[in-house]
Amino acid sequence: MRIAVSGTHRTGKSTLVEDLGAVLPGHATVAEPYHLLEDEGYEFPETPSLEDYQRQLERSLESMREVRRDAVFERCPADFLAYVMCLPDAEAFDPEDWVDPIREALETLDLVVFVPVEERDRIPLPAEEDRGYRFRVGEKLSDILTGGWFGFDVEVLEVSGNRRQRLDQVLRWVRDRHDPEPKAIRA
Repeated sequence: MRIAVSGTHRTGKSTLVEDLGAVLPGHATVAEPYHLLEDEGYEFPETPSLEDYQRQLERSLESMREVRRDAVFERCPADFLAYVMCLPDAEAFDPEDWVDPIREALETLDLVVFVPVEERDRIPLPAEEDRGYRFRVGEKLSDILTGGWFGFDVEVLEVSGNRRQRLDQVLRWVRDRHDPEPKAIRA
C-alpha cells in the first residue's frame, strides 16, 4: 500500500509519517523532498522561491517513481502545486505543464492523508511565519485534492485531532480497506 501525507507546513505531517512507519509492517517512509534535496546538496534560501518549489515538485515526482514498494511518503506532488499557486509570482508558473506527471504519480497512491491547519495550531509557529500564506496553501491544497481540480482522482482522508486520533483515523481506513494487521504502538 502506498500512502502520502499531505498538508501545508507545521501541521504534524512528519509526526504522522513517523507514527505510520512504526505500525505498518514492511512500509518504507520517504522524507519530504525538501529534506531529500538538502541531503543531496541543494541549498534553499530562508524563503523558498518559485524555482525552489518547482525543484521540490520534481523531486517529489522522482521519489514516487523511485520507491515502488509499500511506502508512506511525506508530501505528494500536489503539495508543491499548491505552494506554487499561492506565491506572489504564481503567474510565471503554468500548472497545466505539470498536470499529467502529477496525475500519474497520484494514481500510484492508495491514499492521500490530508492534514489541515486546525483551528488551534498544534505546532507553534515562529513570530516571523507568514500565517496567511500557510492558510492559503492549506486551502489551495484541499481544493486540489478534494475539489476535482485538474481531474486528479485520488482517495483523500482528512484527519484531525491529536497525534493518536490522527493515527487511529488512518489505521481505521487501512483496516477497513486492506487489513495489513498493524503492530500495536504505545500511546
